[in-house]
Amino acid sequence: MIDTRLGNWLLDSDPALRWQVERDLLGADSWRETRNRVSGEGFGGSLLRHQDPDGQWAGGAYFPADFSFDDERPQPWTATTWALNQLREWGVDASVPEGTAEKLSTVRWEYEDLPYWGGEVDCCINAMTLSNGLWLGADVDAIVDWFLKHQLDDGGWNCECVEGSFVSSFHSTLNTLIGLLDYQLCTGDAARVAEARAGGEEYLLERDLFRRRSTGQPFYSRVFSLAHPRRAYYHVLAAADYFRAAAAADGTRADPRMAEVMENIRSQRQADGTWLQGHRLDGDVWFHVDAPSGQPSKWVTFQALRVLNWWDSL
Repeated sequence: MIDTRLGNWLLDSDPALRWQVERDLLGADSWRETRNRVSGEGFGGSLLRHQDPDGQWAGGAYFPADFSFDDERPQPWTATTWALNQLREWGVDASVPEGTAEKLSTVRWEYEDLPYWGGEVDCCINAMTLSNGLWLGADVDAIVDWFLKHQLDDGGWNCECVEGSFVSSFHSTLNTLIGLLDYQLCTGDAARVAEARAGGEEYLLERDLFRRRSTGQPFYSRVFSLAHPRRAYYHVLAAADYFRAAAAADGTRADPRMAEVMENIRSQRQADGTWLQGHRLDGDVWFHVDAPSGQPSKWVTFQALRVLNWWDSL
């Protein structure tokens, strides 16, 4: 349980977050009613109003239509894949963006003009497409086969495997695991992805979720920077949250190799019980959904409390 003051602070938020606080932290029966509000108001309603008649956002699959690869501006976060990610994670019912799955069947990726629901060659993009397609009821089954085929010998995945990379990436591996777990939860077919998931999980766990195997040092300067939204970038809170969800799905216990990461997450709690936004990614957005860097973050606080409640209950 959390104290009343902190609980009220978290509840004073957009329905996209509030229903998750009600369900996962407070055990309140009102969470379904709150979740039903997401598509009509706040973040969910606003983002749905930006959808184009052809089912896209900003006229593009991964990049806005006006984006040039010669452009020096940072990656924008306004195109279709990023919008679908947010709507799904906020709990919008799949029936609300009506006809979106069918409309996007005619959309092509910026890479090689490949069909949208077939995915492309980037693990992180394909993982998001798998999760979004499962949510919307699109046929994304072939993407599961693609992941099984492209798992690397060290157990993980790398978005640059088609360029010859044979060592896995933390970012690619975590995102792939999230997509494969979503497949398992949606279809009930745990056996199809069990071996692949086990290999990817071991890749992360044998590195304590943050270390380079070669040096033992953190692999990435922002690995302990707890940011929301994280987009496709890795940090330890996102990894811990995956393992929490995986344990619930599989009926397993937490691996003790996560202990150092969990204590790092705990150590970032402020005196008032909140966690701060670690950093904010550059790039165009439709609107910001969380605090600036260095300010108390409701999303990060919620996520940190949820994983620590899970960890401490074991």
